[in-house]
Amino acid sequence: MIRPMQATDAPDVLALLSWMDDAPEREVFAPDARDAAALHDECEDRVCLVAEGVDGAVQGYCALAPFRDGLVLEGPLGTGELHGLLLRAVERTDGLPVYAFSARDNLAVREVLEAAGFTAMHTTDFYTGRADHLARSARVPTGYTTETALAPQEYRALFRAAEDGWSGRLDWTDAELRTHFARDDVRLVALRRGGRAVGFAELELNAEAARADLTYVAVHPADRGQGLGRVLLGLAAAEAAAHPEVRTLRARAHDHARPARALYARAGLTHCRSVVTYLRDDTEGEP
Repeated sequence: MIRPMQATDAPDVLALLSWMDDAPEREVFAPDARDAAALHDECEDRVCLVAEGVDGAVQGYCALAPFRDGLVLEGPLGTGELHGLLLRAVERTDGLPVYAFSARDNLAVREVLEAAGFTAMHTTDFYTGRADHLARSARVPTGYTTETALAPQEYRALFRAAEDGWSGRLDWTDAELRTHFARDDVRLVALRRGGRAVGFAELELNAEAARADLTYVAVHPADRGQGLGRVLLGLAAAEAAAHPEVRTLRARAHDHARPARALYARAGLTHCRSVVTYLRDDTEGEP
């Protein structure tokens, strides 16, 4: 039976999340919560469904949450029949675009997504390395200076020039950008030459995971081909290594981002996981 999730289902859903955590190939986009109170808070703004087995235990979980211009799918996650659970969730989308994320090796869920009309957009590969080792290459080239902040208009202009996919950041207001970079877990390292910002590296610190995530590296197209990506990677690693709780640096690159993938390979980062991004958009082709 497929039904809305209830508060009493929390232990079973948490058990499913633990089951997913035990094997990387089971990974899907899912709640961050790993206790009942946090799960309740996360589910407040979501449409959450569960699949109940004949014994009454929850065998599957699927949810919809606001995301970008539409919704994001949590799951489908579980050991039971997931196709019906996913279709029931799709019925609740009100025609909005729905994004989904699955480990590349999670073939069972990927098959279910594609059968339900989701299309694979791209694969994101993740790479990891020791922050202190990567920091050994940190240097500021002659003629360049570094900064830990950029004015919103300068950040936005450099982002617009360098980025070809993460355009949602361009919609942020000045206040939203300032609030983001004021967070305790966010760091920015910018590289400047002749009074002009030529690139930046953005970090998010995850003390619980002993990790820093390199969320973005931007180099202005006019300044590429000079090794500035490697410079920014080293400077970002040095910033991460300055925090005793951080041991590893993790970076990511889409399958079309060949320069970034080559940069991480040359720097000695190791591939650790791959995630496929899916989209189901019933509005495509509408006037």
